[in-house]
Amino acid sequence: MEAYSPTFIDHFEHPRNAGELPNPDAIGNQTNPVCGDVMRLMLRVEGDHITEARFQTDGCPASIAASSVFTEMITGRSLAEAEAVAKEDVVQALGGLPPSKLHASALVTGALRQALSQLHRQGT
Repeated sequence: MEAYSPTFIDHFEHPRNAGELPNPDAIGNQTNPVCGDVMRLMLRVEGDHITEARFQTDGCPASIAASSVFTEMITGRSLAEAEAVAKEDVVQALGGLPPSKLHASALVTGALRQALSQLHRQGT
């Protein structure tokens, strides 16, 4: 069995910001075509800052933990700061991921790119 950090285990067993966000300003959907993990990221934005982020993820423990930690990482940040969060930052925030689970960090950053693209199309 692959070893996970205490931070990873905490985010998997007690995910933060899981569930539906009523009337979000933007939604990003991302699917990993290899493993089939799916993330729906919902954002509330005021001005140029993310004031709330919630997720619905159907996938492996790594994708759920990454979704949880990622929403904490981007909440309160400006859109530009959130967009600058890299996959490696997510991995580091979780205390590392095994190589076979690195896809989880790409899933969450991809969902954010989709949500931000929607905001840009709306003129926000």
